[in-house]
Formats: sequence, C-alpha cells, structure tokens
Amino acid sequence: MARQGLSRALVSAAWLSEAVRAGRVGSGLRVLDASWYPPKERNARQEFKERHIPGASFFDIEECRDKSSPYDFMLPSESHFADYVGRLGVSNDTHVVVYDGDEVGTFYAPRAWWMFRAFGHKEVSVLNGGFKNWVKEGHPVTAEVSQPTPAVFKARLNRALVKTFEEMVQNVSSIKFQVVDSRPEGRFRGTELDQGLESGHIPGAVNIPFHSFLSETGHEKSIEEIQEIFRAKKVDLSKPLTATCRKGVTACQIALAAFLCGKQDVAVYDGSWSEWFHRAPPHYKVSEVKRNKA
Repeated sequence: MARQGLSRALVSAAWLSEAVRAGRVGSGLRVLDASWYPPKERNARQEFKERHIPGASFFDIEECRDKSSPYDFMLPSESHFADYVGRLGVSNDTHVVVYDGDEVGTFYAPRAWWMFRAFGHKEVSVLNGGFKNWVKEGHPVTAEVSQPTPAVFKARLNRALVKTFEEMVQNVSSIKFQVVDSRPEGRFRGTELDQGLESGHIPGAVNIPFHSFLSETGHEKSIEEIQEIFRAKKVDLSKPLTATCRKGVTACQIALAAFLCGKQDVAVYDGSWSEWFHRAPPHYKVSEVKRNKA
C-alpha cells in the first residue's frame, strides 16, 4: 500500500479505506469522529452509534474542553487532553485521522486536528472530504462500536499555536501578526447576528470565510487555489498569522489551509469573537452597523 506521509495534514478516503480493509486501525492508527452539531439540529453521538468508519471512536468536543470557561470549546488542560485521548487509544506514536459528518464536508475535524497539534502531536491528519464523501464513494461503514485499548499520551501545550485575549488586544496597536477571521462576511462586517451575539470584527482583521477553502464537493481546494485565496486578501504566509472566528472552530480551517501551503505555525485565538465580544472595549469591536448609526 502506498504510504501517505504522516506529516501530511490530509489523507484521502481511498487511503484510509485501504488502511481499514488491511486491518491497520489499532494502536498505530486511530480514527476519530469529531462531529458536533447544534443540539436542536442533529445528534452527533447518536449518528456515530448508527454508522461510522470501522474502528473509529467518537471524539467528544463537549468533553474534551475547559468546562470551567464561560466560552465554548476552549482548550482543556494538558492533563485533561492527555487523559481523554489516552482513553481513546491514542499514544504519542499513534497516527490520528479525524473526520466529521457535516454537510459542508469538513467543519469540526480541523478543530480536533489543531488541538492535537497544539498539544504537541504531529502525526494527525484530516480525512479530506469528510464522512459525507466517505459514504458517497461507497467506503465501508458500521454500527459496531470498538473498544480501543487505553494508551499513554503525554501532552505538552505549544503556546505559539494559541493566542490569548491579552495578546490579541496588544496586537491591535503593535500589529505583530496578521489576523484572519473565518466567519461569514455578514458576521464579520456586523450586518447580521452571530448566533445571538452582535457581530463585527477585531480591528485590522481580514475576512476569509472558511468555506472559501472547500470545493463544491466538500474537499480541500488545491494548494495553488488556496495560495491565491490568501494572496487575493493580501495575507502574507511568510509572516506571523493568527486565525479567529466565533468560538475557535472554523479558525482551525485557516490554520489547516495555511499548513497545506507549508505554513505550520498559524496560531488560533481560542476565545475568538465569543470572548472578544464580552471583554473588548467598544471601540475594539468594528461593525458597519455601529458606523452607520453613528
């Protein structure tokens, strides 16, 4: 079987399907379903129980987070992450493949991918096209829930990949790094509500909606297309870059897209707009609506 480099951020459905059929899913290769949906729309855990990639485990982003934080999905502690993924059979030597079942192709999987990288794990990949295309292409699914043998995972947070509120505030004046916001244009501009919050953006941020990097089928666009998207927005991949969004999820799509272009050090503002809205002073929340009312 053609070996796909472990440093690659993406694996194809064909590659993973061959690995599943060859019985390679185990201590050396773990597959994680990182799906999450608004509770009133879909039930990710129930859908996993009904069908998933053979040998996969459910990565519950509701459990693997800092539950003491008032903001959604903030990174857990090193010990919490290590304990959680260890119970899923992931060691520091495991190649982890993450996917989700969102209709766009990939939504929450890049967040799980980034979390592993933030805690020092390099051998982690996203299933290109997600579960939607896995099923469409006729690859195997099962309702059988596997029980992976627990493993020992040692987590060490790479703080260079995570930005805090304080660092984001300082950057408004110092401009030490570029900021790209992955939310839809209306939420970035402040012309539509952002899941109940007044919207807008951090001063100096550039808007590249995350779906810009996905093809109509839900696969990642080519490296050439991704590079052109960044160029068109005057984002220089040779300089420091931080991604932000609503709650630190689709920002990871920016980190993934840049990674595919060879830039492996994109940081994510974990609190994103959820935190910024509640903590930043009014003049640090840029909104067309507010400007028009002034």
